[in-house]
Amino acid sequence: MTLESLVANDDVTIPVTGMKGRHLGLPGRLTLPTPPTALVIFAHGSGSSRHSPRNAAVANVLHESWIGTLLLDLLTEQEATNRVNVFDVALLAERLLAAVRFVTTLDRTRHLPLGFFGASTGAAAALVAAACEPAIRAVVSRGGRPDLAGRRLRAVHVPTLLIVGGADTDVLALNRRALADIDAADKQLAVVPGATHLFEEPGTLEEAARLSAEWFARHLHE
Repeated sequence: MTLESLVANDDVTIPVTGMKGRHLGLPGRLTLPTPPTALVIFAHGSGSSRHSPRNAAVANVLHESWIGTLLLDLLTEQEATNRVNVFDVALLAERLLAAVRFVTTLDRTRHLPLGFFGASTGAAAALVAAACEPAIRAVVSRGGRPDLAGRRLRAVHVPTLLIVGGADTDVLALNRRALADIDAADKQLAVVPGATHLFEEPGTLEEAARLSAEWFARHLHE
């Protein structure tokens, strides 16, 4: 029996509150191995969506560790046309918190330990959301901009792994400074040699996915 036959995929809609108090729905893809042992909510970066092939590749590796995933759009199509929203970390963090509320109402996921996986600006949103959501047990950032979380980094107490490409020198420097501000007992910076910002070099995305799976397995399976 293959892993694919043991994984269930469902399209879901996460309810959120938009501008002027309007009720909106964000599309997402919930994937659960059988049986799931944990759930990781993905926060994509600017210009990306739940269809990100890189995030999907990482999610597939998590499934091999029996960790479920929720990939969702953090903005509606209309909201995403405004670049201000794309870089509004507070707004993106609130959307992640809405996703947490959503999965904790579902019978099939409410019992699962939760983590965040963030890329680019989504990493900052994941850290801001983790700072005020006790249900989150671990955070992983891939090629992220944790520095955009600002002072909220000092309120991050959950185990945090920052994965950065060795050739992504500017972002690597920002991650080193951000790591010093994160107030977690277990925090690490993992540098993938030869990788640039998008981890497009052969084997680099696979290495980032492996590191992510190990981190989540370690902290969500406790």
